[in-house]
Amino acid sequence: MVKSKKKSKKKKAGSKKAGNLKPNIIKSVAGFFILLVLVIGAGFLAKYFIPEKKPLPVKIQVPLKIKEQKKKVTLKPPVFEVYPKEEKHYVKIQPIKIKSLKHNLPDVAIIIDDIGYHPDLEKKYLELDAAFTFSVLPFSPYKNITIEAARKKGREIMLHLPMEPNEYPEISPGPGALLTSMSPDQLISQINEDIDDVPFIKGVNNHMGSKMSASDVQMNQIFSVLKARGLYFIDSKTGPKTYGRESARLFKLTFAERDVFIDHKQDREFIKNQIYELIKIANRHGKAIAIMHPYPLTYQVVSEMLPYMKKKMNIVPASAIVKDSS
Repeated sequence: MVKSKKKSKKKKAGSKKAGNLKPNIIKSVAGFFILLVLVIGAGFLAKYFIPEKKPLPVKIQVPLKIKEQKKKVTLKPPVFEVYPKEEKHYVKIQPIKIKSLKHNLPDVAIIIDDIGYHPDLEKKYLELDAAFTFSVLPFSPYKNITIEAARKKGREIMLHLPMEPNEYPEISPGPGALLTSMSPDQLISQINEDIDDVPFIKGVNNHMGSKMSASDVQMNQIFSVLKARGLYFIDSKTGPKTYGRESARLFKLTFAERDVFIDHKQDREFIKNQIYELIKIANRHGKAIAIMHPYPLTYQVVSEMLPYMKKKMNIVPASAIVKDSS
C-alpha cells in the first residue's frame, strides 16, 4: 500500500511538470514570432521610409608626379587687344604718290605690341631695317630673349602695361594687370612690379585698358608712378573715353596718342590700307604713331611694303614722337 501511494505521488508530480512545460513552449514560440514580425517590420520601415545614406566619397591620393604635371601649364599668349568698338574700317585709300625729299618726310613711330610670347617672329621683326619700338608684356616667358636682341640692334623698349578692359573678366589682360578693384596701394605696388619686370624701358603704353583708362582717379595714380620713374606714356586709345591726356597734363608727363591700329583685321588688303592711312595722317600732322602686333600676316605685309614705307616716312623710336604735355 505504501508503494502504490509513492507511485501515485510520482505520477502526479510528472503530470504537473508536463503541464507547466507546455505553456513555456507556447510562450517561447509566440515570443519568437513576435520578434520575427518586429524585425521584418523594422526592415520594411527602413527600406521605404528612412532615406538611404549615400556613402562618403573616397578621396583618391594623386601621385606627386601627376600633381606637378598639372602645375606645369604652358603659358598661352594673351589676347592681343580689344579694339575700340567705334573704330570702323577705313575707306580704301590709294597709295600716296607724293615724291618727298628725305628731310621733309614725316616722323612715324611704329610700335609692335605684345612682345614676349613669339620669339621667332619677334626675331624676324628685329632683322628688318627699321627702327620699330618693341613693347613688352610683363612676366612674359621670352621677354629677355627679345630685349637682349633688341638692345644689340639699338631698338627702343617699352612696357606694354596690362590694364582692365570693359570686357573683364571674360577677357583678361594677363599677368600683372592693373584692375579698377585695386586700392591705391595695390595699384601702385603692381605697376612698380610690372616696370621692374621689364628692364631698359623708356616708356609705357597700355595693353587693353578701356575700363581703367576711363577712371581719372586711377589714371592719376598710374601717372604719378610713371612721372617718378621718368617714363613717357603713349595712350593706345582702346576705349571711347580715356583720361590719358588730362593725367599727362596734370603731371607734366611726356605723352602721345596712337593714331592707327595697323592689323586689327587680319586681311592683307586691310593691313596695306591701314599703312596708307598712316602715311596720310603723318603727312597731315608731320608725325604719327601706329601700333601693330606679332601676327605672321602682319609681318609678311610690312616686310613687303617696308621699302615703300621708308620712301614716305622716317620710322623713328617712340621717344622721338612724345612730347611734354605741360
